Amino acid sequence: MSERTYDVVVIGAGNGGLAAAATTAQKGMKTLLIEQHSLPGGFASSFVRGRFEFEPSLHELCDVGKEGEWGGCGTFFKDLGLDIEWVPVPEAYRMVITGKDEKLDVTMPFGVKEYIDKMEHYVPKSREFITKFFDLCQEVLEAIGYLGASKGNPDKKILTSKYANFLKTASYSVDQVEKALKIPQKARDILNAYWCYLGTDTAHLGFTVYAAMLIKYLLVGAYIPKMRSHEISLAFEKAIRDFGGEIAYSTKVEKILVENESVIGVTTDKGEKINTKHVICNAPRHVAYGHMVEGADDVKAKANREFNARKVGGKGYVAYFGLNKTVQELGISDYSYFIYPTTDNKKLYNSMFKRGDNPVQAIVFLNNAIPDCSPPGTSIISVTTLYKDNAWDDVDEVKYVKAKNDIAKNIVRDVEAALNIKISDAIEEFCVASPQTFARYTGAYDGGIYGYESETWDSLLPRLLMMKEDLYIKGLRFVGGYGFRCHGYSSGYMSGNTKGLLTYKDSLEDK
Repeated sequence: MSERTYDVVVIGAGNGGLAAAATTAQKGMKTLLIEQHSLPGGFASSFVRGRFEFEPSLHELCDVGKEGEWGGCGTFFKDLGLDIEWVPVPEAYRMVITGKDEKLDVTMPFGVKEYIDKMEHYVPKSREFITKFFDLCQEVLEAIGYLGASKGNPDKKILTSKYANFLKTASYSVDQVEKALKIPQKARDILNAYWCYLGTDTAHLGFTVYAAMLIKYLLVGAYIPKMRSHEISLAFEKAIRDFGGEIAYSTKVEKILVENESVIGVTTDKGEKINTKHVICNAPRHVAYGHMVEGADDVKAKANREFNARKVGGKGYVAYFGLNKTVQELGISDYSYFIYPTTDNKKLYNSMFKRGDNPVQAIVFLNNAIPDCSPPGTSIISVTTLYKDNAWDDVDEVKYVKAKNDIAKNIVRDVEAALNIKISDAIEEFCVASPQTFARYTGAYDGGIYGYESETWDSLLPRLLMMKEDLYIKGLRFVGGYGFRCHGYSSGYMSGNTKGLLTYKDSLEDK
């Protein structure tokens, strides 16, 4: 078996892995990124069908910002020198409720003041309550920034003096905080439209993570790359190589080697041993400890007890449509839509446990942000819904094509009815990514795209405060949707940056 030695090995070129490898390489560490696919990015990619180039998963990226108003992600990208053409998303979202006895159609803007003003328009006399809500969200965001900067060692006096309300609400759900603030129900329904981006109903979703996401969107807006999310992945790839890092594609890490509860290297399917004291892993923790870590059986058992207490988040299903109609011909002027039959998101969440009419629909009309993303006279639509646990277990290879296409037919029906448009007669290209597609293409566990579900007991704050305790094996850190920042594009990138910096700090202590 041939051998090589590196300062750090990064497993997986998903968002977290790319960000981690770029960070360690920029710091001068001898970095090797190993990816089992032939391309970087994982979900952050693109694919072509006929005349259309589709975006697989990204709806919008928060925390980017623009020159002079960069968010955390934007600052990170700028510091790495990534060359990405960013396009602003025009509105925060449009939500359409289609229930027989429950109708609602609202379009919400970016900007905290603008959002509050629009909410007052839809829900008169809500301004006072919504203002208090966003003041609290702002404190949450600042507290998270402080905790991140403290790298797991916050000063309790600072927390209790500057961020008292953050501490008070940290263990509560979105619903509990909104009720305590006496926010009118209709305003809460509008506020909570983004819940499906986190995949958990607001009765169980930790307030901290939702507050941070929502305020980031409103403060700096949302952006998408001009050339789909693969543009971001390729920019990271270039940065890693420019900083002296190496990338091995079409290569799978089979084992993470551990001795005396410390990393000593990895082995690959190419019959090679890579010596290293530091591994940053973009695979789910339960997959790594269950199948990849070799040695440290007592530690593995302890780690697996923790991971098995968590829930794996939603499984992805996306229907992609290339139409020979423009968005103008369709009569569609907004970019991002949420279409639900009810504002009861707990009911919607429970619907994910079986296949059927897939009532949770997040829709993107890409041309309303990037007019030339498709050929003249055409447009691109993608519709995302989510499933949980055993919803696809009864689908075998005989039933598969019919099962996934039946859902797409329901989607077309629902979108046409909700938005009063006609798309079925304009479909030129059509493609579906089911949970099985995501599992096969990216290695995502069971087709899951949301990492570990963010609940009140396992939300952002507990994970931040447990960063030291999560280091079960010295030198083994995790990034991505199953990491401490929860899931999502921006969280994946920033988790990679943080774990890359911590690994660099660890490497200095090795010397």
